Amino acid sequence: MTTAPPKKIGILTSGGDSPGMNACIRAITRTAVYHELEVVGFRSGFKGVLEMDFRPLGSRSVSNIIQRGGTILGSSRCEEFEEKEGLYRAAENLREIGIDALFVIGGNGSLRGARELMDSWSGQVIGLPGTIDNDLGGTDWTIGFFTALDTALDSIDKIRDTAEAFERIFLIEVMGRLAGDIALGVGISGGAEEILIPEIPLDLEAVGRRLMGAKKRGKGSYIIVVAEGVCNGGAHEVAREITRITSYECKLCVLGHTQRGGSPTARDRILATRLGAHAVKVALDGATGVMVGVQKGELALTRFENLERDRRILDPEQLLKINTMLTI
Repeated sequence: MTTAPPKKIGILTSGGDSPGMNACIRAITRTAVYHELEVVGFRSGFKGVLEMDFRPLGSRSVSNIIQRGGTILGSSRCEEFEEKEGLYRAAENLREIGIDALFVIGGNGSLRGARELMDSWSGQVIGLPGTIDNDLGGTDWTIGFFTALDTALDSIDKIRDTAEAFERIFLIEVMGRLAGDIALGVGISGGAEEILIPEIPLDLEAVGRRLMGAKKRGKGSYIIVVAEGVCNGGAHEVAREITRITSYECKLCVLGHTQRGGSPTARDRILATRLGAHAVKVALDGATGVMVGVQKGELALTRFENLERDRRILDPEQLLKINTMLTI
């Protein structure tokens, strides 16, 4: 489905923040200004649409933000937007403000909300993948993923120093409720002995046997990277079970929201800039109901309704086998 090119656009960031969102806001704004479009930014995600809380954006208002983490527009998880009444009110507000196209930067929940808005509003809706979990279909990489990897890896490298010094077993929990991309990436690059992710059935008895075998061979430190969604209770439950199975004390470190913050890496800045500029182009071409992404290095569009179907399926088995051989 296509529609007439927009004259006035809105931008919002929704859900969990991710490094590179500001770079994306900057790219959308400056590309739109170049094409003589009016731009406004909604504060606090969809909440800003419901409360008509917005401000004009121009080339100067997005100066010096490409290097900043977080989002200058703020974000939130808006429960009211999940109700029909909220969607109707949002549509009315967008019509009153005169918005022709809305750009939504966020993850699964945010883009689901963007799709549902289209049932109540006839304007264009363009999605951009902003989430550190890298768990969206339609794109190989999401904005913020690479920075989260580097942040988590830096922490794991530091923990390894202590683990080596005291010959300790450390369990490190990283984000990834439904996807193990962060855990897999930092586990392999950090030389972790075990990587536990939601995509692979959890077998803690096997983990315990490998751990006890490594200790008998004289291995000192032992690092286990755990994605938060690997089981109910996350790394806390894993630590309790491994201690029960092996009788070895496990030290636990939950990296938590440190993975969301910090200045975005060059790769995230470039990704966000490419996607932001391309989003404006496709809007000018009349597209709606799509998310912009990168597939095999090329810019690509995916219909909202196909995001789950087209999700890139993680195949970690080969990498995990290699990792096992390298950490004997």
